[in-house]
Amino acid sequence: MKLLTGQDLASGDVIWWAGDGWSRLVQDAVDVGDTGDAIAKREEGARRVNVPYLIDATREADGHIRPAHIKDRVRALGPTVRPDLTLKPADTDAGAWVI
Repeated sequence: MKLLTGQDLASGDVIWWAGDGWSRLVQDAVDVGDTGDAIAKREEGARRVNVPYLIDATREADGHIRPAHIKDRVRALGPTVRPDLTLKPADTDAGAWVI
């Protein structure tokens, strides 16, 4: 199956084409088949999505959608919340950012 994904213009969130609009949940995504490029052009032209592109995916036996590439599976899971990967506030005494 082919899925259409991109970034929400307002929030930057990963979004998925759900057939009648965009969703932040990959499980709402629909197979766009051969119409994906046309949908991507229309939606990007209407400024509803930023950098839309097609990916390969499969529907598992349990009904869940699984993007084929690991990069897209990570995108589908959403942002990471590991505190050790976030920027720390600036140390004003040092005059520089602490990473």
